Amino acid sequence: MSVILTPGANRPHLGNGTTANGDRTDLSGTPVTNLLLLSIPEEEYNLLRPHLEFIDFPHHLSLQEPGEKIEHGYFPEQGMVSVVIATRDGRSVEVGIVGKEGFVGTMLVVGLNWSPYRAIVQIKGKGLSVRAKALEAILNSAPVLRFMLNRYAQMQGLLVAQVAACNRVHDIDQRMARWLLMSQDRVQSEWLSITHDFLATMLGTGRPSVSLAASALQQAGLIEYMRGAVRVADRKGLEQASCECYAVIQQFNSELGLS
Repeated sequence: MSVILTPGANRPHLGNGTTANGDRTDLSGTPVTNLLLLSIPEEEYNLLRPHLEFIDFPHHLSLQEPGEKIEHGYFPEQGMVSVVIATRDGRSVEVGIVGKEGFVGTMLVVGLNWSPYRAIVQIKGKGLSVRAKALEAILNSAPVLRFMLNRYAQMQGLLVAQVAACNRVHDIDQRMARWLLMSQDRVQSEWLSITHDFLATMLGTGRPSVSLAASALQQAGLIEYMRGAVRVADRKGLEQASCECYAVIQQFNSELGLS
């Protein structure tokens, strides 16, 4: 098989969607890092590959709105997407997050083209999109992809339930520690680009409560907070400061391929 040199790529890749050293790629020759896309057989990925489109994920980009028709599914590669429930009075609370381990648009897997949730980019990055109709057609010939997406959707449901319970019964400082750990698992950086206002929205509480909790975690040496960003300074300490929910969530991490 001949090697094709793709403009803009730094390494040669083969016509079957992989580089010469085995990396899976999109149509531009860029290596794919989404864990779901890396988990399926080559023949199934090659069915999906022509329909994947690289897109940037700028901060606050809406990928999905409640009640609206889902036109695309998304495989994040970098950054983080929040799954949010919004109420009519303008309040909202985060019930899940998606990073490179997952997929935005899981309702498509069960034949629904709408969702009650908003999906919004909270930490900028990039990803791959696929048209809903193309994905639905491909799933009929891709049993492993269908299984993996169904499995991911089930695990997201369990995660939503755990987060809902956590938001109901645990203190704000414990919940903040849990959220920071979950976010770092997906972004895989000690720096998280977030604000107090954003944290208040995600945790379903007021900004003064978030400020007090952040101050307590910072005074304990667990985080470093500056305008628009939080640094996880002591991950082990932050795990100890979190409620028991994070230990449960770590089991999900293992199943999802997150360290």
